[in-house]
Amino acid sequence: MARGNQREKDRERAQARNGGKGKNKDDGLTPEQRRERDAKALQEKTAKKAAQAAGGESSGGDKGNNKK
Repeated sequence: MARGNQREKDRERAQARNGGKGKNKDDGLTPEQRRERDAKALQEKTAKKAAQAAGGESSGGDKGNNKK
């Protein structure tokens, strides 16, 4: 059995299935711009999580952490 180009054919089929979108790390940003974008997203995520935690604590939910 000759399987010389099976890998290439599988790649073509996978690309056709995914609509041509694949691993594309080039988003047109410089590394500095990417760092700024990621830092901003992380700050927003932590702020949202902190707001949820603050809201959850004041609701009176007992999670079984009280020791007597």
